[in-house]
Amino acid sequence: MTEEGQKEIKNSDYDAEKLTILEGLKAVRKRPSMYIGSTGPNGLHHLVYEVVDNSIDEAMAGFCNEITIIMHDDGSVSVQDNGRGIPTDIHAKHGLSGVEIVMTKLHAGGKFDDSTYKVSGGLHGVGVSVVNALSLCLEVKVYRNGNIYYQKFERGDKATGLDIIGKSTKNGTYVRFYPDPEIFDEIVFDYTTLVKRVKELAFLNKGLSISISQESTGEGEKFHYEGGIKAYVEYLNNNKVALHDNVVYIEDTEEDNQVEVALQYSDSYISNVYSFANNIHTREGGYHLSGFKAGLTRTINAYAREKNILKDSDPNFQGNDILEGLTAIISVRLSDPQFEGQTKTKLGNRDLQGIVQKVTQQNLSEFLEENPQTGDLILKKAIMAASARIAAKKARDLTRRKSLLESSSLPGKLADCQSKDPKECEVFIVEGDSAGGSAKQGRDRYFQAILPLRGKILNVEKARLDRILRNEEILAMLTALGCGIGEEFDIEKLRYHKIIIMTDADVDGAHIRTLLLTFFYRYLKPLVDKGHVYIANPPLYSIKKGKEIHYAYTEKEKDNIVQEMGERGLKLQRYKGLGEMNPGQLWDTTMDKDNRILIRIDDPDAIESDKLFSMLMGELVEPRKKFITDHALEAEYIDV
Repeated sequence: MTEEGQKEIKNSDYDAEKLTILEGLKAVRKRPSMYIGSTGPNGLHHLVYEVVDNSIDEAMAGFCNEITIIMHDDGSVSVQDNGRGIPTDIHAKHGLSGVEIVMTKLHAGGKFDDSTYKVSGGLHGVGVSVVNALSLCLEVKVYRNGNIYYQKFERGDKATGLDIIGKSTKNGTYVRFYPDPEIFDEIVFDYTTLVKRVKELAFLNKGLSISISQESTGEGEKFHYEGGIKAYVEYLNNNKVALHDNVVYIEDTEEDNQVEVALQYSDSYISNVYSFANNIHTREGGYHLSGFKAGLTRTINAYAREKNILKDSDPNFQGNDILEGLTAIISVRLSDPQFEGQTKTKLGNRDLQGIVQKVTQQNLSEFLEENPQTGDLILKKAIMAASARIAAKKARDLTRRKSLLESSSLPGKLADCQSKDPKECEVFIVEGDSAGGSAKQGRDRYFQAILPLRGKILNVEKARLDRILRNEEILAMLTALGCGIGEEFDIEKLRYHKIIIMTDADVDGAHIRTLLLTFFYRYLKPLVDKGHVYIANPPLYSIKKGKEIHYAYTEKEKDNIVQEMGERGLKLQRYKGLGEMNPGQLWDTTMDKDNRILIRIDDPDAIESDKLFSMLMGELVEPRKKFITDHALEAEYIDV
């Protein structure tokens, strides 16, 4: 940190009196899930995020530029920053040191005082005191006032006083905690999970360096992005062909609210717009996201009319026309964020809509005037998207009229189930007529429907909706599912609450499965988000000895079964296709609710999922080639 920064710290009035206590620490250990969501892996990792949040708050306030996270061999995690350090003086009203208040009082800290932290990410959480309460042991060192202060806590209670254990010229806070085995199901921190969050925080806080390492493996990474969210957009688009070289970057402050926007168009047909509030990913959006979209739409339409691309008699571009191919990050910082929605990741501050819209319109208009070539490229993209939208509407209308003329609106290849209750119905999307025939004979006709596909569906990553709607296999799926697509999508009309992709265990089957997942992820995403999409897991082997037969779903499981049964007299069959199983075998291993293994598709990280689909299914070959090379040794089975 610079000498000027050190001077600011020394002159700061950040002391114990600035810590506001909202309520006492109650029942955290008794009901931990109320505070951290669960006592499983998500809740365990939430402890790390709570501690890191305090350091991030110091960074957002301008007092910290380095954070170090270490996953220790003994199951503990430490977080150290070079901020101002937790106040160590005594709070006059409560008679406790600032450290003890922060560590033992729920919702206590400087972030509730606007004069200390103008914005805070930690408001989304519950405070480091909860980490203390749910830890077998927590140690804190504070580097402040030329001293090193140390205090130890055990299961939320102080085990020592706050003692000076040395001298130091640096400033900052060090927290090391040991999650309590009485609370958590299993104490195993996942390095990859923590790295994803750390990388995201580094992108969102330009200039901040965050290091993370794991003692047991020696792995370690350091993230530092001077470009901030501008670098984030470049990272998200590195598997796509950008339409313009420079990322459009907007930074402004309006009514004490900080607004950052970074955007870039690519040749993709999908939009990827992500919003954040005080470093929290608002997956459900909110008023800052709607403000950005409104500002973007108005600006592009005004620019199109100014350039005479849209005549007086022409209708405006619609929002989705302008969003096609857009990758954007919207990051706002505000003093009093109001989070709502089902998962508390929707920003409910209504005034942010007008603020972000105003900032977007003003700054983007200036950019387009100064960069007409980029503006022309954006307009051409919008024109093509609008034409495709009109063509897609015609295709939908034609399909609807065709369905009305037919005796049944369901596709002829669909073997429907008897039940009409979507909650108990499931449809197997099966590769080929051979497997489809076995599935139709082996199924439970009451609640299981079978839809065979002939060959591979269209790669939707490389096609607009109008072309997608001309693909017969996709149309058959949409008709069978009943929920529509695009503007007409209605999840309430879904005819089956389980959509099960069942393909062969060879390369072609894996490709078809990936094509189907790409379609669901890109165009029927709510079905994924609501947990309606599954992958069937048929066995790889049958191992038979006399009348005794076992099925193995992995290579390791096969080896174990062979070892237990003995190799002599065994008949080993490797299933490459579902059609190799008779209806009874397919039912017993893959379709029987009591025996089968289904893998539910979910999306814990939408940003990384988008990058993965773009890399696997997009136009650029080099990123895909690198992925295959990097992960070649991880493949359990290669079909040659």
